[in-house]
Amino acid sequence: MRVDEHFLDEIKSRLRPSDVIGKTVKLRKQGREYVGLSPFTKEKTPSFYVNDDKGQFFDFSSGKTGDVITFVQETQRLSFMEAVEQLAAEAGLTMPAHDPQSQEQDKKRQGLSDWLETAAQWFEAELRRPVGREARAYLEGRGLPEAEWARFRLGFAPGGRTALKDYLVAKGARPAELVDTGMLIAPEEGGAPYDRFRDRIIFPITDPRGRVISFGGRALDPKARAKYLNGPETVVFHKGHQLYGLAEARKIIAAAPSGETPPLAVVEGYMDAIACQRAGIAAVAPMGTALTEEQMEMLWRHHPEPTLCFDGDRAGRQAASRAIDRALPLLKPGKSFRFAIVEGGKDPDEVLREQGAAALRSQMAETTPFVEALFVRERDQEPLDTPERRAGLKGRLRQLAGTIADKDLQQAYREDLLTRLDGLFARPEREARRPWVPSGEGFGGGRKRGQWGQPPPAPASPEGKASARRLSQRMDLTAAALVKFVLADPAVLDDHLEDALTANGFGDPGLSELAREIIRLRLDHDHLDSGSLTRHLASCGYSTLLTDIDRAAATSSAPILKSDVSLEAARSQWSQAFARLSRLAALDEAIAAAKVSLGGRSAMETLGRLKGERDALKRAIRDWDD
Repeated sequence: MRVDEHFLDEIKSRLRPSDVIGKTVKLRKQGREYVGLSPFTKEKTPSFYVNDDKGQFFDFSSGKTGDVITFVQETQRLSFMEAVEQLAAEAGLTMPAHDPQSQEQDKKRQGLSDWLETAAQWFEAELRRPVGREARAYLEGRGLPEAEWARFRLGFAPGGRTALKDYLVAKGARPAELVDTGMLIAPEEGGAPYDRFRDRIIFPITDPRGRVISFGGRALDPKARAKYLNGPETVVFHKGHQLYGLAEARKIIAAAPSGETPPLAVVEGYMDAIACQRAGIAAVAPMGTALTEEQMEMLWRHHPEPTLCFDGDRAGRQAASRAIDRALPLLKPGKSFRFAIVEGGKDPDEVLREQGAAALRSQMAETTPFVEALFVRERDQEPLDTPERRAGLKGRLRQLAGTIADKDLQQAYREDLLTRLDGLFARPEREARRPWVPSGEGFGGGRKRGQWGQPPPAPASPEGKASARRLSQRMDLTAAALVKFVLADPAVLDDHLEDALTANGFGDPGLSELAREIIRLRLDHDHLDSGSLTRHLASCGYSTLLTDIDRAAATSSAPILKSDVSLEAARSQWSQAFARLSRLAALDEAIAAAKVSLGGRSAMETLGRLKGERDALKRAIRDWDD
């Protein structure tokens, strides 16, 4: 039985030589290669090398060299077909059925590949000709200089309806062949085929070994129906099995210093992948679709924990959520993902242009483990303010952990997720690091776009518990009213945040810890609504204290809480009272300093004056005087 070259290439693209050979030979990383003792001769000094980028092994002691198939044949004494069958099983492939026409199909596939390569060269040349002037200006405007175009084989498809077709036919191609490559479109109603890509910047799509298998095109016309256009499924291109930029990413990984495992990022678009690679980050991009299981397996063959970097908009959140659901059953020890998001709702291409390569590398290095992203997504689906909702979250976490096929990892995830759940209400300390939230409140909305989320709502700190014990003590009614108003209208703090840092618990020292938590949360959010603030404080262990504040505020007769007072007037009264509180705090400090330096009649007079001003200020605050 003959196996066509396409099937053999698929095996080799799915298996890294260092992984296959590493099961037999103990290898260590040395520059771009792996080195070990020869399996064919007895030697004390390693002279056996494996190069993943080239897909080859080299044994200088015996003179043998070859690919993974050759290695399995040589070391296990197998025939070619036996080695192929073994490696196909390892790669998760089914051996093709015997087909007398397979040789002809393989020949046809090779012919299509040749025309794709010829087209890529033509596109590259067109970019540099007068017809590509606008495309060149666009690339330079995007911060991609001419010196980088050849590295990524960027090109340009002119606006003519048959420019590429005419060129390739003149070279000997048949239009039907070019339709099979996806470069031409055959009208359904009949008629002559025409170019698929017109007036577009061209991004060649290659297989892991760098061979052109299709194209993507970015429209220059802002009115074009599709901003980005990919080639269709063909006999040489299967969108769900390929990743844009993988060949170049493999080079970056292979060039890493010995002992280092550089990150492998998955971004959303061609330009983002190029931006990362220009910054020295190995990066790939799916082509307009959610990550497939095949793409995930391909990623894991090159990195144990690729980093998924999605945009901070709704589409990005949805893509992240889909990736979590699709990857969860496939997770295994040594096979997972991490998540990252660049700051300010930007994408990697924007960060590279505006802040430089170092900033992009730094931001892409800020990642969150898969389990944390999963937990945050589920935690933020709904408020956790009732036993039923908390029980619902616990049930979802158990169910999700149960979808992991690997039993050991399934148990580890269940324990980790439930520990995190317990930590929402019982963890003694807040985690220092904030969990990853792509945008909005979790995956839903409400938090600052494109930033890290807040820590999982922590339990009551020792200070919080102490504050809660104030139930048995008398709370300052004015302070209770001020806090009650802040809980209903957090934005009222915006003009007083600096003063708020010195306002001692809004006038009641027992509320200091609560006040600091409210101020911290407001500083961290562009938008903070009343419900989110109250839920956060309750989950931090302040529920009892909040009830105490409600009761005290209800007896305060504060005008800011009356229903017949307009919001504008209430905010003005609150601001006036709060300004007086800040002044009161300053007077307390001045009185304390005067006491220390007490030593004469003038000092006594100063102290008396300060105390008088303080008492008047306290009455004005208590009575809400204008």
